[in-house]
Amino acid sequence: MGDRLDAYRGKRDARRTPEPIPERIRLGTGDAFVVHQHHARRLHWDLRLERDGVLVCWAVPRGLPRDPRRNHLAVHTEDHPMEYAGFSGEIPRGEYGGGTMTIFDRGRYEVEKWSDDEVIVVLRGDRVSGRYALFHTRDRDWMIHRMDPPEPGWTPMPEQVLPVRPIPAARLPAGDGDWAYEMEWDGARAIACVDGGRVRLLDVDGHELTGAFGELRGLAEALAPIECVLDGVVVAFDREGHVSRAALRSRIEGGGRRRAGRIPVQLLVFDLLWLEGRSTEELGYADRRSLLADLDVSGESWQTPPYFSGGGGYAIDAARAHGLPAVIAKRLDAPYRPGSWLRVSV
Repeated sequence: MGDRLDAYRGKRDARRTPEPIPERIRLGTGDAFVVHQHHARRLHWDLRLERDGVLVCWAVPRGLPRDPRRNHLAVHTEDHPMEYAGFSGEIPRGEYGGGTMTIFDRGRYEVEKWSDDEVIVVLRGDRVSGRYALFHTRDRDWMIHRMDPPEPGWTPMPEQVLPVRPIPAARLPAGDGDWAYEMEWDGARAIACVDGGRVRLLDVDGHELTGAFGELRGLAEALAPIECVLDGVVVAFDREGHVSRAALRSRIEGGGRRRAGRIPVQLLVFDLLWLEGRSTEELGYADRRSLLADLDVSGESWQTPPYFSGGGGYAIDAARAHGLPAVIAKRLDAPYRPGSWLRVSV
């Protein structure tokens, strides 16, 4: 005679996956929950609530919402065994759910309502806490809604950011110790909004660039579960390592259509404007760069270029050596505001 784990067992082969596949249901405390971060074909999070000896599960592509004004899709999946609450590991490629499974958070929860089409719970974990409602929409699709107000000081991710533009200057500013210096890269200025394992790239006028640069979509998965707004520039380098403005223009005008031999791009990130529900624009440049360094934005198609402090002459020499047109001087203590950046031609 079958049980509630039949569907789970039927999708897995114990000889090929390290996932727990128990022969029988094991009762737990009755109030456990776990949120898994699942790097499968598409990054998503799995919310699992203990109920009658199994973990009732929803796959949440964008993670549990922090903003009560936004509902997220939650796809009801098969019940999992209680042993899965402690599972993390690599599910082999080609197997059901193949990819890396890690525990994002776990804890206890309280039930306020549990029916066939609506579940209301209070989660008490280290990273996930609050009152949430899940409600059925159609087929396996549900929505998850945060019922609590945001925590004090939390702000939603800005819909659009107007990038600070440097003011032309004839010479380096006085007082080297007050300034940082960066290279000016010839590329497309881009604001990267990283949210729920997805990234949106916007140009200086708020127009979408995401579709033109498919290789940058992986940035959000690399940073997950971090949500942030980054300021940077998309640059195309040719085979000799030179900046190619023509190749970049071709990518943008082509709208991301794949072409043989096209030159790949890099996103060079030099500022952080919003992080985990907090605007950082009022912080000084040095503090923003410190937070950016903690994110470790580094990968095949994205990186954080260094900046020079203690002397603009070194930055001028480096820009000339790379054939770049200018350096950008930024006040170390200045917030993200017009007038705090200068462009000095080399």
